[in-house]
Amino acid sequence: MATLDTPGPDATHQRPKGVPDITVEALGKLSEALEVVEHARGLLYGFHRLTGTADLNLSEAEELFRKAGHADIADRLASEIIGRNVIEGRWTFQIMEDYDDHYYSEFKAFEKEARDALVEGKRHLFEAEMKEDRRSKGKEHHEALPPEA
Repeated sequence: MATLDTPGPDATHQRPKGVPDITVEALGKLSEALEVVEHARGLLYGFHRLTGTADLNLSEAEELFRKAGHADIADRLASEIIGRNVIEGRWTFQIMEDYDDHYYSEFKAFEKEARDALVEGKRHLFEAEMKEDRRSKGKEHHEALPPEA
């Protein structure tokens, strides 16, 4: 179990010798931007799921309109709205694939390449140093590391 006076970050979160503050700060900002992109990607997947669910619900509405004797509305719903592209020529899965292939994967690879080139691939150095600066050393629930199993 970790003691209350555990030293700072583990080796995977310690800055390599000679790396200046500005480099760690720049990588921290790059990492922060990637986190925003990850969030955006999650929202885009949510958009994909919600749009697909709505399209399936429309099929149920079409069936109910037919049962209610409103064939004209059901026909228009089936031909004009159900299965419609959400963006010219694309369903949401195609938007997702384009986003993943042409933006997300390139961004993620760039972030890793920058870390590999500048800090031996180490992640979250800026945050690890912030944690070390902000935690109350020696106080419970402010330990540098989790307890060992």
